[in-house]
Amino acid sequence: MSITPPIPLRDEAAICLFGDVKARKTNGADLTKLMSPPVSVPNPYGWMRSDKRDSQKVLDHLAIENKYTVESQSHLESLRTSIYNSMLSKITETDFTAPTPNGRFCYYTRTFAGKSYKVHCRAPRDSSTLQPCNVSNDPSKPVMEGEVVLLDENVLAEGKSYCSVGTCKPSPDGSKLAYSLDTVGGETYDIFVVDIATGEVVDDSVKEVDAAVLWGDDVSIYFNRMDEEHRPYKTMRHTLKTDPSADELLFTEPDALFWLSLGKSQDGEYIFIESASKETSEVNFVHLKSKSKSKLGCVAARRSKVLYEVESRNGRFYISTNVGGTPNFHLVSCPAEANCEDKWEPVTFAGERIFDGENSRVLDGVCCLKSHMICYGREEGMPQIFVAKFDDGTDNVGAFERLEFDEDVYDVRGFKNLEYDTDKLWITYESMTTPQKTLKVDLAAGGRDLVKETVVSGYDPSEYECKRLEVLSRDGKTKIPCSMVWKKSLRKAEGTPQHVHLYGYGSYGACIEADFRSTRLALLDKGMIFVIAHIRGGGELGRGWYEMPNGAKYKCKKNTFYDFVDVAKSLVDSGMTEPAKLSAEGRSAGGLLMGASINLEPALFRAAIYGVPFVDVAVTMCDCSIPLTVVEWEEWGNPNEKEFFDYMMEYSPMQNVVTDGDYPACLLTGGLHDPRVAYWEPMKMAAEIRHQKAKNGNKKPILLKIDMAAGHFSASDRYKYLKELSFEYAFLLDAVGL
Repeated sequence: MSITPPIPLRDEAAICLFGDVKARKTNGADLTKLMSPPVSVPNPYGWMRSDKRDSQKVLDHLAIENKYTVESQSHLESLRTSIYNSMLSKITETDFTAPTPNGRFCYYTRTFAGKSYKVHCRAPRDSSTLQPCNVSNDPSKPVMEGEVVLLDENVLAEGKSYCSVGTCKPSPDGSKLAYSLDTVGGETYDIFVVDIATGEVVDDSVKEVDAAVLWGDDVSIYFNRMDEEHRPYKTMRHTLKTDPSADELLFTEPDALFWLSLGKSQDGEYIFIESASKETSEVNFVHLKSKSKSKLGCVAARRSKVLYEVESRNGRFYISTNVGGTPNFHLVSCPAEANCEDKWEPVTFAGERIFDGENSRVLDGVCCLKSHMICYGREEGMPQIFVAKFDDGTDNVGAFERLEFDEDVYDVRGFKNLEYDTDKLWITYESMTTPQKTLKVDLAAGGRDLVKETVVSGYDPSEYECKRLEVLSRDGKTKIPCSMVWKKSLRKAEGTPQHVHLYGYGSYGACIEADFRSTRLALLDKGMIFVIAHIRGGGELGRGWYEMPNGAKYKCKKNTFYDFVDVAKSLVDSGMTEPAKLSAEGRSAGGLLMGASINLEPALFRAAIYGVPFVDVAVTMCDCSIPLTVVEWEEWGNPNEKEFFDYMMEYSPMQNVVTDGDYPACLLTGGLHDPRVAYWEPMKMAAEIRHQKAKNGNKKPILLKIDMAAGHFSASDRYKYLKELSFEYAFLLDAVGL
């Protein structure tokens, strides 16, 4: 029995205005560049927007859409159950993270079978118990002797449909715990401080703020308040057990292009208040050892298109920056004082700059220890960790090396390095075939110890294979790296088309790494090859892979979509797959990738998952009242200006759905409370594709699934998350005939 998809009201008279719209806020836009008179664009589903999520008309239609999606996929119930059980069987439900030391204690989290959320724990530090590889997963036994539960998220989640802890940090003396909590999914948090010994709440007066919480001393915390567009814009200091009305305002950022973020130096000396747009930053600091903690210093006043980040060690700032217009960040240092930009000098080893900002070696950030500096970056297209060793008692780099690993394709990153005076570095390592390992690196002696290894039941890495390949873009010169993994026994002979699932993102300079996902086995074990396209717009090959003129932002954004389509075509042309066996997936800005790429070549794919997709780009980016809009102008451009309007209208998915396109089966997902990509974007896109498809008789399903109790990051409950993923994978496998 066929089920008729919902047909929402389409208001052909509704429009969205772009340009100099007097009734709309401009929030710092260049008024001389706004189009005048304004230009109108059809917005037939504009009624779907409900900022407060309280329109009964909208809620009723979402209920109808969700019901249709569930009913249309009801024949897949046994497949979903099978996928879910398979995913669940690969997870060690009762488990723990590697305990990492901080002062008198080691900190870690635990999970327990049947419980949806993490439990935060600590135990007295004891060097003999820092190697817990063989600790029993018996939930009745502690991971370490003297274990104390700091925070049980399962208790917080009782009676709630959503629960997310943003920050969880002990006070410097270890007596109290501060955490931030969101129980809606809208990424607005309340802060709680509890006494660890008694479990009593010491302070719960700070409400509706950003997720970050930092301790200054044992009685004060730092946090950011948000404006009505959900932008962190005021940094506050709160003294415990005092009225929030008495909180001290330390910094206000009036420019809507800039967001505030907080950080604390590894040596515990400074609170850093970073005010940053996508292209410009400024860092102010509070010296915690100073008598006057109300006095802010500015490291370097903001300069257009100059980005920088700051760490502290031994009375000096270590700064990663692109000042001077270098393609990537280089590394400088200077005395730890305000207005020090004229004293920045390169950090060198053997007379050579260890990071010069050029293209061969990429610097992402640094972590300063007492005797070493850890530099996180990229080289040869892969994430890397570099270690600089300082000569005893000096600021001179006496040794510099890159950590080496056996596999060619992998992901490596810092773990929870909580201490400053240490010669131990905690890292995680994984690849598309190697489950995550937590390693302790001895920076003095050079050895590595395996501290914790993720156990994947029934998984044998020798049965799978991964490799890196390059695809030539349509420009004839750009080589697009791709990472792929498959099960050896199910790999077909060369030239025989096989099912391939192509994943991509390609925005903000973010990297999609070749990591391990046990949930991915649900596809691999069905004979599917999983491919990650490291397309332009990401940062896999440095900032030049992201920035203009050859990357993919502003008016070269279409390179992202062209690269993805070119990779897909290459996989087909090589005989690895064919359109009937090719599926695609992306989330958030990766959902934009799905929308734009499939509009370009709808017949190239058989199925697609648009996860929380940013698909109504032009209409969203013209309206300052929508969260994230203004700060995003330095990513996409402001479509109220003609040059960006014209370019954006050429790729914005909602405006480019092809009437005669043979669209794949599509599943569009969203969260009702998502502040990053509003629920109405996938809602509108699903309606638009259906409307255009109806003209050519395309019968492939277009499904909308909105989680009414979640935000941008899907379900917070780990079991619910697996069920949601099982739904998506069952849809995918069914659509491609597996």
